[in-house]
Amino acid sequence: MALNLAWYDWVGIAGTLAVLVAFFLLQAGRLSGTGIVYQLLNLFGSGGVLVSLLGKFNVSVFVLEATWMAISAYGIVRTFKARSAPKAP
Repeated sequence: MALNLAWYDWVGIAGTLAVLVAFFLLQAGRLSGTGIVYQLLNLFGSGGVLVSLLGKFNVSVFVLEATWMAISAYGIVRTFKARSAPKAP
């Protein structure tokens, strides 16, 4: 049984793995849910799954992953704003 996967399938697999690794590391206590690494893994992971939809579009996966990307981007912006805010004495 040969796997004939297109490039966008491989990007989707990598994206799925990124999201799963992020979730595992969060559950294992190795990453913080508000940390930049966790947010970036989710952002790029969900983006990879979106790219995979070039092969066969699925509206529910599109909505899920687009929302996942938006929330991850929001988390990244929030993290950078919190880091640049002056610390209270």
